[in-house]
Amino acid sequence: MTNPLLARWDTPFNLPPFDDIQDADFEPAFDAALDQTRAAIAAITDAKAAPTFANTIEALELSDAALDRVLGVFYNVAGADSTPAREALQRKFSPRLAAFSSEVMMNETLFARVEALWQARDTLDLTDEQARVLMLTRRRFVRSGARLQGADRDRLKDVQEKLASLGTRFTQNLLADERSWFLPLDEDDLQGLPDFVINAARAAGADKGCDGPAITLSRSVITPFLQHSPRRDLRRAAYLAYTARGANGGDTDNRAIATETLALREERARLLGYDSFAQFKLETEMAGHPDRVRDLLMQIWEPARKAAEADAAKMTEMLHADGHNGDLEPWDWHYYAERRREAEHDLDEAEIKPYLQLDRMIDAAFDTAHRLFGLNFAALDVPLYHPDARAWEVTRNGKHLAVFIGDYFARGSKRSGAWCSAIRSQQKLAGDIRPVVVNVCNFAKPEPGQSALLSWDDARTLFHEFGHALHQMLSNVTYPSISGTSVARDFVELPSQLYEHWLEVPEVLGKFATHAKTGEPMPKALLQRLLAASTHDMGFQTVEFLSSALVDLDFHDGAAPDDAMAAQEATLERIGMPPAIRMRHATPHFAHVFAGDGYSSGYYSYMWSEVMDADAFEAFKETGDAFDPAMARKLEDHILSKGGSVDAEDLYTAFRGRLPGVDALLNGRGLATA
Repeated sequence: MTNPLLARWDTPFNLPPFDDIQDADFEPAFDAALDQTRAAIAAITDAKAAPTFANTIEALELSDAALDRVLGVFYNVAGADSTPAREALQRKFSPRLAAFSSEVMMNETLFARVEALWQARDTLDLTDEQARVLMLTRRRFVRSGARLQGADRDRLKDVQEKLASLGTRFTQNLLADERSWFLPLDEDDLQGLPDFVINAARAAGADKGCDGPAITLSRSVITPFLQHSPRRDLRRAAYLAYTARGANGGDTDNRAIATETLALREERARLLGYDSFAQFKLETEMAGHPDRVRDLLMQIWEPARKAAEADAAKMTEMLHADGHNGDLEPWDWHYYAERRREAEHDLDEAEIKPYLQLDRMIDAAFDTAHRLFGLNFAALDVPLYHPDARAWEVTRNGKHLAVFIGDYFARGSKRSGAWCSAIRSQQKLAGDIRPVVVNVCNFAKPEPGQSALLSWDDARTLFHEFGHALHQMLSNVTYPSISGTSVARDFVELPSQLYEHWLEVPEVLGKFATHAKTGEPMPKALLQRLLAASTHDMGFQTVEFLSSALVDLDFHDGAAPDDAMAAQEATLERIGMPPAIRMRHATPHFAHVFAGDGYSSGYYSYMWSEVMDADAFEAFKETGDAFDPAMARKLEDHILSKGGSVDAEDLYTAFRGRLPGVDALLNGRGLATA
């Protein structure tokens, strides 16, 4: 029988035929696609004709089409619905892909053709987009070791393969820890919990095969439990399990993997002529250099720490009033922060959540995209990789633009967190190829027949990931390598974080925040209180993020540490980490940094992008209309449609007329006078 991953997809919108694909299909499809890609590369290098942009750069852009097709399906499915077979395939594929990447990037004949075009670039009559692709292609070769010779060349290949394997092991260890731990609860343990937390615990218990409710390490389950459980002993047990992911000893412990990864990254950077991995990594980002990153983070750190310490003092008084002596502990913070929010803003999460129905928040994200960019969304009845996943066709003025897939509920087979990916990216080189974009979240699944209710943080996450999806769906470039979110890492979070702002536009919530049982809109007084509390606990949120970003930067800026955990503690001591707050992502479960090198030296990028997103939304506010058509058109024309076809600073300047400062961010987080 023909492998469905290699056959023609006679499906709506050329979607993968998920109902026909079996785990056994992936490896033979991978082998065949790799052979096809290798043959396409050989055709370029064996060409007798002198190099041209078409026969070298464009041919290179198209060479891995079959591989992209297979892996676009595999990695999306493996991340969102893992199985032992898929995990085994990831362990097989990752070193082979790293080896193949080195094989291509260190192909002397291929690089010679690229270099010849680069040297002759002023005579080639290239479009601006083509000139950008040529520059990026050559830079990718150079940064991948194309100029290395002999032992250095061989060693870099070994390092790359080892790093790929370590990243896969880190991810799978983390998933194993998250999947294996749960805290069974009896009925007495539910005292004091609001109904939505009890329902989430019952659903989580059912998912784990328990006779009763349970707390799992899914953030959408454990965070509300930490916010609302009056049982300090249970909060402590759950919190310590959550923060111990990847550090429990045995086969799934990630601490040694982190240390080895840092050493190999430093070696990689030095082989390529850089003083540190951070300098290597940041060379291609907007920040450019570790010193600029550290300067930005420390401008925010001091006011954030001051705000957090003031909050800690107030919550310590509350702790003592409850009869608990001693210091405020990390497992106390969420509980007392929520009680402060209830007292100071007259907000009760149990009162808010019925108005934040998942389906209504999806509608809100879609309606916002319609008002800003004219997009329409129609549900599709098509086979997908899991029953929880849903799909929509995206159109504008009747023209097909994309397929959007949303996979929103937590499950044991899904890695934690939330992300956006593409099964297929937009391009024009191989025809008018329209994207298939996926948003994956980990919201608590409701009991059968009940509405899925979100926290405010969940709703922001939904808008955030949909902002990434818009960056993919509205992409309008020719070349695959610069499509959609293929931009500088400290620019990629701008569209996603900017889109979060529309959730706070009163008319959006006024229309879509409707009660799950009555259908009534959120009362205006409650809406006003909710928006007024938008900067509540922002000292904590900023400190837990910045501490992670500073640890990441210190890890990579200089010699690799002998012990990653000791280096983490040294950074936290140096910056004066408040004792009742922990890093958002401690090293053993810092997947952004150690599951691959995407965010290594780059976790700061969320904050770098927030400087821009705060300023960018100010541009809409200055018009007096959050949906101003002219400003929305500028956003699409200068940022969302451009992908990586233009330098990030130039894109932002074209949109805003200038680069931003940090003031809008501090004001937006309520830290300007902290």
